[in-house]
Amino acid sequence: MTGLQDCKSREKLVVVGAGMAATRFVEELTNRAPGRYDILVIGDEPRLAYNRVLLSSVLAGELSVDDIALKPRQWWRAAGVEVLSGRKVIEIDAAARRLLLDNGESVDYSKVALATGSRAARLPIEGADLPGVHVFRDVRDVEALSRLEGKGARALVIGGGLLGLEAAYGLARRGVDVTLAHVMDRLMERQLDAAGADILRRLVEEKGVRVLLNANATRISGSGRVENVEFADGQTIPADAVIFAVGIQPNAELARQAALDVGRGVKVDDGLKTSEPGVFAIGECAEHRGVCYGLVEPAYEQGRVLAMRLAGQDASYGGSVVSTNLKVSGVRVCSAGDYLGEGDARRIVCKDPRMGIYRKLVVRDDRLVGAILIGDTSGAADILDLIRSGADISSMRDELMFGAPMQEAA
Repeated sequence: MTGLQDCKSREKLVVVGAGMAATRFVEELTNRAPGRYDILVIGDEPRLAYNRVLLSSVLAGELSVDDIALKPRQWWRAAGVEVLSGRKVIEIDAAARRLLLDNGESVDYSKVALATGSRAARLPIEGADLPGVHVFRDVRDVEALSRLEGKGARALVIGGGLLGLEAAYGLARRGVDVTLAHVMDRLMERQLDAAGADILRRLVEEKGVRVLLNANATRISGSGRVENVEFADGQTIPADAVIFAVGIQPNAELARQAALDVGRGVKVDDGLKTSEPGVFAIGECAEHRGVCYGLVEPAYEQGRVLAMRLAGQDASYGGSVVSTNLKVSGVRVCSAGDYLGEGDARRIVCKDPRMGIYRKLVVRDDRLVGAILIGDTSGAADILDLIRSGADISSMRDELMFGAPMQEAA
């Protein structure tokens, strides 16, 4: 190892990435096998790990950056973990088991866990590189968007998924005139059905966000910076800022350069091993059985399994039940499993549009296979557990809807 003090008495484990997945993995490992590894965490952001899920609350001015820190510096010290912030790993020499950093230093490893996360995607349209075009992914993006506060600023958010809704809500809370444009016919189409998405749209609009659906942005124009956004239907919307929230792309370039097997993400098996001995991957950068999960819970599940395996315990990752249980634009939303419930599934629905409440259970063979909860998300954790376990719910179906009047959907 060059330039960094190595510990010869323990096996060297380097975690590349210092976000939510890396933090949970290190916490799990140091709890299960304290002192077994000499752990170094390397992150390219100049700060310790923070909760990205709460970035919209920071943008809204409801929380500070310090409020969303995952672990204080003293926790890392107490756990015996060295954290190197503001440094980027630029090369993996798998044959020599060595990492090269952007400052010229190198780090030897016995095992390495890639937790490099993902980056925000941008639409390949004219004007996408103009000043005033942003993404919404990390603290630096929030700091840039915070400068739009009030003063008649107009922002257009492109993308009606989780990130787009969160960016729009945060800006609206700062007094910015916000329009959210989504190319699909409903918000959060990957997590909600049409009825649930319609209720969410109305709730979002009540919070000051103008929503445009079936809106395909084709060009961003302006003299030196953003001034207008043009759409396929001929509509033009003036804007002082444009925020792309159109999805994420796994950060897999480091693995690709090292000749690891890479699809959309870094390919891993049920033990989270990559194609290279001693190299593992977890979180948004990992591709397991053809799936890249862009959510926090699968990353945590992967981190737990890898920690167990590196601690010498028997564990295997078989995939995750995709679920969302968040406060989206100030609205509680939970979605899990087969939320559409097509085919032979029974859909049990309770909704009150005036109160902004929508609850839907999807049942197949007396097993809960999916759910959508909007507004009232009470019992969400129990519902998710039932979906994961596949337990018989024939005797508890009414209780799961909490006594609300139900109707079996056609």
